[in-house]
Amino acid sequence: MELLLIRHALPLRVENEDGAPADPSLSPEGLGQARKLAGRLAAEKLDRVYASPMRRAHETAQVFADASGHQIDLRTDYARWLELVQGGFEMTVDFEAFQRTVIAAIEEIIGANAGRRVAVFCHGGVINCWASHVVQAPQPFIFQPEYTSVSRFLAASSGERNLVSLNEADHLQA
Repeated sequence: MELLLIRHALPLRVENEDGAPADPSLSPEGLGQARKLAGRLAAEKLDRVYASPMRRAHETAQVFADASGHQIDLRTDYARWLELVQGGFEMTVDFEAFQRTVIAAIEEIIGANAGRRVAVFCHGGVINCWASHVVQAPQPFIFQPEYTSVSRFLAASSGERNLVSLNEADHLQA
């Protein structure tokens, strides 16, 4: 199966005074990015669409779903991501435990979608975890995926996982 991990579009800048993690909507620029992405994905024959329940990812997916007629399956197991957001990248969260959670969630999606092309609208941390896992990096690598970038992976029923591309963002140039 082919797996597309798509980073959400640019959110509004929100800072909560109480220190709670923000769950912002998309900014006007982010909505434009999401529309460009939807146009880019129009030619893709996607079988299923998943999204993080966090507002910025869900809203990015919704722009695509509205344009394509797809339904969105919400993933609700992002508790570790919320912890990571709260702690920033100071790694107050156990990155290995977070990565295990991400890997398990993505493997569940792969298992449920053999032979299909699936898009998962998610977050940069998720993309970093999965990519590090697939390329078997000795240490997790951290890169900054562009907003609405597409990273592609292949997943064989034999268990083999391959990286096809990282950070496709040519649709933002149009």
